[in-house]
Amino acid sequence: MTTSTTPESAAARASDQPHLPDGDGERFTGFGVLALPFRGGDCLALRVMTKTSIGPGYRAVWHRTPAGAWHMFTTTDPAHSCPRYFSTAATYERVPQIALRWTGPWTLRVRVPDALDWELVLRATPATRAMSTLGSALPAAARRSDPLLGVMGPMSRPMLRTGRMRMVGAAPNRQRFQVVPTRIWRVAQSSAVAAGRDLGPIGPLPQQAGLGGFWMPQRGLFYVGDARFSSFDPALHATVGAPGAPPTADGLAEGARRR
Repeated sequence: MTTSTTPESAAARASDQPHLPDGDGERFTGFGVLALPFRGGDCLALRVMTKTSIGPGYRAVWHRTPAGAWHMFTTTDPAHSCPRYFSTAATYERVPQIALRWTGPWTLRVRVPDALDWELVLRATPATRAMSTLGSALPAAARRSDPLLGVMGPMSRPMLRTGRMRMVGAAPNRQRFQVVPTRIWRVAQSSAVAAGRDLGPIGPLPQQAGLGGFWMPQRGLFYVGDARFSSFDPALHATVGAPGAPPTADGLAEGARRR
């Protein structure tokens, strides 16, 4: 993939020719927005998993309110999508549709009917080009290496001005994760309306948000890449409860401890 690839074409390739990462564990490939903070305290994230090892591909939108509460919308069974790893720190619900529409090679509109209307303008920068070159060149063995991924997160912070950044860690439900973006772009502009409320201008949060060991970048980043989680073990990992159930005290304590 060349550095001249646009986000639209990279997302199309990830959709039309999805390849799961090699190895064990629960594996995902796709694209989305790692996170996008808003100055008023909201934060949004998008996951478009075009192929997974645990079920069908799906789409998910994460929303953090200014009060710090997280809610996830997912288009498939929550037990086989993002809540599988984050349900102890977020409420969630299954929705019939999360619509995506590319209005140009660099512009994307995301809609959750009756819940969210979100528009993004993306761009490449010298820093995102450099990180994309590095990410796309990593051999398969390196993409499974906790030590290497543990170094890449902190290395990217000054380049991308993300604040804390971790590509390996533990999710709130206690599964270990590895995240490997192979291409990234900056979110240059964005607007969003959630449940009729305009989220206002984008910008870093006063205090960086996180879910367990996964920190939300303080600058919006669109990505194409892979993720891997520990295989589910009921003796070690939290089980997804009923949709809409409040996060458990255990999950909230885990998230607070990792901050």
